[in-house]
Amino acid sequence: MFADFLKRLTQPSPAPLSEFDARLALAALLVRVARADNDYAPEEKARIDRILAARFDLDGAASAALRAEAEALEAEAPDTVRFTRAIKDAVAYEDRLGVIEALWSVVLADGARDDHEDALLRMVANLLGVNDRDSNLARQRVSNG
Repeated sequence: MFADFLKRLTQPSPAPLSEFDARLALAALLVRVARADNDYAPEEKARIDRILAARFDLDGAASAALRAEAEALEAEAPDTVRFTRAIKDAVAYEDRLGVIEALWSVVLADGARDDHEDALLRMVANLLGVNDRDSNLARQRVSNG
């Protein structure tokens, strides 16, 4: 089902993603971060749904459907680097800060920080071109908000 999408992402110089594909890549990245600690909690799924609904102006059913597609894509995807490269190419820096906030929001949704989630988020922020300082500020905004 996602073979064409994954094939496009794995090209040496992938073409910019369509708006829908960029949404799917972001959603899959959110799922990947949530699954990093091997505990994909209901709170994390609900948080992903809320993030997708707010970011893409979707209703509850549409955001849940996008998350379900993203879960399937994430399970088939070879690595995180291609997701982040696709998102980096499709999203302006300021909006990537919003992506980092969304990722931190998912990591913190279950009330526990895990070393695997932290490590993955540090790597993703770096791959998205977001420095550690901006990532930490994004985490603080999510924690305090």
